[in-house]
Amino acid sequence: MHWAVDRLTKTYGRITALTDVSFTVEPGEVLGLIGPNGAGKTTLFECMAGLLPYDSGTVTADGAAIGPRARASRIFYLPDAIAPWPAQTVRWAFDFTIGFFGGEDAGDVVTRLDLAPLLDAPIGTLSKGQRKRALLAIGLLTPQPLLLADEPFEGLDLRQTREVAATLRAHAAGGRTLFLSIHQISDAARVCDRFVLLSAGRVCATGTIAELSRRASAPDTTSLEELFLALT
Repeated sequence: MHWAVDRLTKTYGRITALTDVSFTVEPGEVLGLIGPNGAGKTTLFECMAGLLPYDSGTVTADGAAIGPRARASRIFYLPDAIAPWPAQTVRWAFDFTIGFFGGEDAGDVVTRLDLAPLLDAPIGTLSKGQRKRALLAIGLLTPQPLLLADEPFEGLDLRQTREVAATLRAHAAGGRTLFLSIHQISDAARVCDRFVLLSAGRVCATGTIAELSRRASAPDTTSLEELFLALT
């Protein structure tokens, strides 16, 4: 499924959070939404997922405009820093997700994210990194073709970050489209195919590393961090 966001604008009173934001999300890719805290990344995800109304612009799927309510069957949004069902175990959360959405068995995701030791732990007792991996697993267990994940690497150490990156790449290889909001540029470079560079609510550039290098007139630059600084 091909997604397109066209000239999306969102204001809060006199504050403009997003201005004429436009980009595409291609089927089966891992797209990175890159920008500092306060750039509008979470607002953009909430608008795409239908949780926030926006002032103008369109969100289309395969060329057809799709309303906020209809997006629930096609987009799953995984926010950052949430702790649902704190009294329930990780195993219960996985079983509930599979039963509610009709997803597949959790075994592969549990193995890839090293969650077996946590299955019988209440979600409310998990550390930040443990909870992040458990919630990411919930997102990966859902069947919607597009997964929006806000800061999937937040709270993870280096080893966990690499394991999660490999899991996300494997998941995309199975046909899922992933759109990841990431403020740590090194993490984004490790996992994403293309990038949307967002600064102060505006898209500054989109493309692969090679495409961004040409846009920045820096053909020898492969550092996403340097390209972001040059283009924003």
